[in-house]
Amino acid sequence: MHVVITGSVAFDYLMTFPGEFRQALLADQLDSLSVSFLVNSLVKRRGGTAPNIAYSLALLGERPRVMAAVGEDFADYRAALEAAGVDTSAMRVIPNESTASFFVTTDKRLSQIASFYPGAMAYADRLSVADLEPRPDLFLITPNDPAAMRKYARECRELGISYWYDPSQQIARVSGEELREGVEGAAALLVNEYEFALLQKKTGLSADDLLARIPLVVVTRGAKGASIYAEGRVYEIPVAPPKAIVDPTGAGDAFRGGLLKGYMHGLPWDVAGRLGALTATYCLEASGTQGQHYTPAAFRARFCEIFGKEVPCEQLAAAFE
Repeated sequence: MHVVITGSVAFDYLMTFPGEFRQALLADQLDSLSVSFLVNSLVKRRGGTAPNIAYSLALLGERPRVMAAVGEDFADYRAALEAAGVDTSAMRVIPNESTASFFVTTDKRLSQIASFYPGAMAYADRLSVADLEPRPDLFLITPNDPAAMRKYARECRELGISYWYDPSQQIARVSGEELREGVEGAAALLVNEYEFALLQKKTGLSADDLLARIPLVVVTRGAKGASIYAEGRVYEIPVAPPKAIVDPTGAGDAFRGGLLKGYMHGLPWDVAGRLGALTATYCLEASGTQGQHYTPAAFRARFCEIFGKEVPCEQLAAAFE
């Protein structure tokens, strides 16, 4: 299956705050909010929703293709992705621009405060699904420049290309009309629990409305696992217990990589969801959104150790040959 993933490509600047953000916030003073946090670490990592998802999928033995707008500082990042097994041929360098940047601070409760500078991502609408050769079997739309997200969804519908819609962080920014347009033609919707509620508020569509319109709806719930609504059923996906939690950033993207692996090989949703749970856990155990490393064989062995009593491991044989 030829999968193309679109979305942000960014350099992540990850900081840690040894206290709790909530202790610096006064409920009756939010109108004049002005706070500063002294962090005790700063690291720069490769990130962005599209390559994060593609990276996890590549670790599982696939070769996903990423379509995105990047800056002139992208050369080393491109080399790293190609070395991991990601096809970067559809990533376009925008002259005189830098790659997007994501700044996030995490406190000791794993709460996060983040900001994002788009840089080259602001030109993502210059790219077109129609220019892709060969045509993808599945097109994944993740947070990106809003105009690009809307354009890609429209092009997929016009070209008859199946697409998964993952508006995530951009739900707060784009209009309800744009969100409705995105979900109406989607083969799947991927959101976290909070985003699912916000999507309903902005579109005026209830949870039942969304489930009736979209064949596959995936709602991740952090430490509570995930829910997959498909084929008239609900599959409750448990978490894969981490050995340690180092950094929560990018776990949702990693989950999508594992889920895609299962989908590409026609695995049942309860199995595909658990693949996503384990890819998310590997990400939690590493620093940065692409700091995890494992082989398909090691992944399969750990999967069977954790979930072998819940789902038959022999179902993974063809997917991990």
